[in-house]
Amino acid sequence: MQARLDFRKASPSADKAMGGLHAFVRNCGLEHSLLELVKLRASQLNGCAHCIDMHAKELRAGGESEQRIYLLDAWRESPQYTARERAALAWTEAVTLVTDGHVPDEVYAEARAQFGEEELVNLTMALVAINGANRLNIAFRTVPGSHQVRQRAAE
Repeated sequence: MQARLDFRKASPSADKAMGGLHAFVRNCGLEHSLLELVKLRASQLNGCAHCIDMHAKELRAGGESEQRIYLLDAWRESPQYTARERAALAWTEAVTLVTDGHVPDEVYAEARAQFGEEELVNLTMALVAINGANRLNIAFRTVPGSHQVRQRAAE
């Protein structure tokens, strides 16, 4: 596979805008592991190889188990995820696949049981960011495999 173009270089202003959104998400107060799980799940749903590679690497670097990474695609059938993670994953699927019946009331109720108002808005902003990144990387065929995990400050 060959990239069509490097969208970051082609439009530095657009890259800066997306970077600002991703910076907000990184610092929004939600758990890093939860954010990486939902980013990986949305990327799986969208079929973004570059982002699947990136977020699997980020999860591993953060200490996530291989089993939880491998089972993410079938999270409903696995006891590996907490109630909060399950609510976030259901929210991720509903928001990412919004054309499949919008976001059902029962998914919203489950999410609200686990997340405060601000948290749920911030989680949704994380989904806006990853779905945008997926679309950019898919459209311009960003080649997967090059992501290097950066050292994170202690949380």
